Amino acid sequence: MRKFLVVLDDSRECLNAMQFAAMRAANTGGGVEILSVIPPDEFNHWIGVGDIMREEARERIEAHFEVFAKWMRDKQGIDPELVIREGDPVSEILDQVNDDPEIGVLVLGAAADKKGPGPLVTQLTKNAGSLPIPITVVPGDMSRERLKSVT
Repeated sequence: MRKFLVVLDDSRECLNAMQFAAMRAANTGGGVEILSVIPPDEFNHWIGVGDIMREEARERIEAHFEVFAKWMRDKQGIDPELVIREGDPVSEILDQVNDDPEIGVLVLGAAADKKGPGPLVTQLTKNAGSLPIPITVVPGDMSRERLKSVT
């Protein structure tokens, strides 16, 4: 089964990327894999404190994931997978793409502000020519109706 890989983070544009991935998967018989990356600099503390912070980060990610997963199951009939990795976000995304041969498309949300599309879109599109899969960039301010029409 072809999976759409979408990145879960705290950005506003993440919502449209999630919706696009779920709708596209539902319409094509695919699946959704949601990746969240915990940057390593969050845990540069004493060992015990770092372990507690790492566990709290995982709990926040899992709670955030459940919101999207419930919507995907209820509205799109898709049961997404959650993958949590630690490290540099771009490196971990690329590693996940290479580690899971079922991933067929990387879906990213682009910020709608004047500062640019966001760091992930900027960095990953620079590497797009050497990726083994296509990248779909979803505008952060795209309406739900427009998302439905293009999926």
